[in-house]
Amino acid sequence: MIGFLKGTLSAIYEDRIMIDVGGIGFNVIMPVRELEMLDTIGSDVKVYTYLAVREDAMQLYGFITADCLDLFKLLIQVNGIGPRGALALLSSMSTEDLRYAIMSGDSKTISKAPGIGVKTAQRLIIDLKDKVSVRDMLNVYSTGRSDTNESSLDTARSEAVEALTALGYSSAEALKAVKESGADKDADVETIIKLAFNRITRF
Repeated sequence: MIGFLKGTLSAIYEDRIMIDVGGIGFNVIMPVRELEMLDTIGSDVKVYTYLAVREDAMQLYGFITADCLDLFKLLIQVNGIGPRGALALLSSMSTEDLRYAIMSGDSKTISKAPGIGVKTAQRLIIDLKDKVSVRDMLNVYSTGRSDTNESSLDTARSEAVEALTALGYSSAEALKAVKESGADKDADVETIIKLAFNRITRF
């Protein structure tokens, strides 16, 4: 119903903010990690939103990035994880770390979030592992890039991850190594693989 809100940051609370949009104050619940990224009161702010409707209440959840909103929507599809559970996960971990944990089956790390037990974490991994892809992690679809070099680098990174997984490394290990390889925009697949392999040997 409400895709995003853009207005003046009127107040910051423990778990939410108030945004003044044309003289109307919207209370928006947000992950703690994202609250810490906000500017000062009185500054302009834009948050992507999700409206959760229940019999007794309507609550608006907000996120600084569309990526965080997308992951939130995936999380609330998991049985046993409602909006509050998803918020706890996104408050405890970055979207990147949470995706790494899902891809690598790290239920121990996921279960450290408040209110998320080991069984729920395991269910989350089972339900979402096929929905969190390498390409998502490399931000291929969401960047909207038009630069040829950047598009080529995305392709090379994807191929490097595929090559490393073919050698027996997990998707999470390969992805982390490629993302942290330090490859420049002109790097080819072979160069990225070599740099990534050097990273893996240091893990």
